[in-house]
Amino acid sequence: MRHFFVFKNIRYFAIITLLTTFIYFFDIGIGIKSFAEERYGDLQNFSKVLNLVQQYYVEEVDTKKLIYGAIKGMLRELDPHTNFLPPDVYKDFESETSGEFGGLGIEISIQNGVLTIISPIEDTPAWEAGIKPGDKVIGVDGVTTKNLSLIEASQLMRGKKGDKIVLKIIRENEEEPRDITIVRGNVKIKSVKYTDIENGYAYIKITSFIENTARDLEKVLSAHSKKYGKVEGLLLDLRRNPGGLLDQAVKVSDMFLKDGVIVSTIGRNVKEKEVQSATKHGSFADVPIVILVNEYTASASEIVSGALQDNKRALIVGNRTFGKGSVQSVVKLGDGSGLKLTVARYYTPSGVSIQAEGIRPDIEIDDVDTEAFSKAVIKNKATRERDIIGHLKGDVEKRSAKDVKELKSLPKETGVYAWWRDAASKKDLALSPKDKLFKSDYQVYQAYGYLRASKATH
Repeated sequence: MRHFFVFKNIRYFAIITLLTTFIYFFDIGIGIKSFAEERYGDLQNFSKVLNLVQQYYVEEVDTKKLIYGAIKGMLRELDPHTNFLPPDVYKDFESETSGEFGGLGIEISIQNGVLTIISPIEDTPAWEAGIKPGDKVIGVDGVTTKNLSLIEASQLMRGKKGDKIVLKIIRENEEEPRDITIVRGNVKIKSVKYTDIENGYAYIKITSFIENTARDLEKVLSAHSKKYGKVEGLLLDLRRNPGGLLDQAVKVSDMFLKDGVIVSTIGRNVKEKEVQSATKHGSFADVPIVILVNEYTASASEIVSGALQDNKRALIVGNRTFGKGSVQSVVKLGDGSGLKLTVARYYTPSGVSIQAEGIRPDIEIDDVDTEAFSKAVIKNKATRERDIIGHLKGDVEKRSAKDVKELKSLPKETGVYAWWRDAASKKDLALSPKDKLFKSDYQVYQAYGYLRASKATH
């Protein structure tokens, strides 16, 4: 009887379970049906409008143009980085990540409804024409950019190599808009730029993250290490770097890490967290690093900064970064067009979202406009005894050229600003690449001081 009782209860339990399951799926079925009917109704409305336009609009219309326009309008309801790429735009998009393409050489974004320059890429037509980060583009060849999407703005700027384009821009602290003429050209990006700052120290600027960035960076550092026996310290400049390829940001970070998380991404389903970690093969995992960032350091460059900051591998100096921490996936569609869709957010190893927050530097260093500062120094400089031709030299002036050079290169906090101020007001003459760099960039000079100081504590 006992066994039968158990069996009977099992049958009872099974019947209840089946009934519950049936009710559950019945409810789901009703929900799915309701969802499908609502979606079908919306699509019916779209189809009706399309049909009415095709039949009764005052002029004959291109159906593909209408559908493309509908897709663009739909995506405009999402975020500025989700865009539809028509076939010709998608083709250009594919070529841009290879490091050579035709155009202006700028990274743009929509900020508060205004087309804004994140950064001109160095040594490109836009850079040489004087475009600056933060410039707001209100017109292109006389056409307003108001209410344009990023892709529409990009298309408006496209043209043949050698053709001129006029951007009407509003610049901070200027009352009137200005027109800047740019001649379109082949944009060949040199992603990694190296300067030997002597005594085993290296300064490297990464302008953007393209297909060969990590490989080129490793080549440069290996050559520097071979020259000096090792890399004493690295100044990694990511200022005005608009980002680029995620895999390159991960590879660059991995070069300086023995272990630890580099970046994680979380999409709509918070349980599906993707984590990218160091491979434990960091070629330069012991090199002291100071990273320079500013408000135009974005996306992939923020991933590198966050990874090395959270893993205690680098000191971040400069200004708070841009805060572009969303992940876009690009899908090629059947007709050669593409969809660039925001699918996730980036998080630093400590779990902080980069999106709209950016990376906060460990040490704030404001930039100083060298040219403006030099003019101010010259304008306000009073005549002193040492300015008189034939004056009797003082003890400091009688020091050997070697002593003076060593005094100038010392990364002391005391007197650093005074030295840089004096150097910035003088002509180049026969300065070394290191001295030219320090003279032209106050933030770099200050960062070098922190790098030397951090090296001393290792």
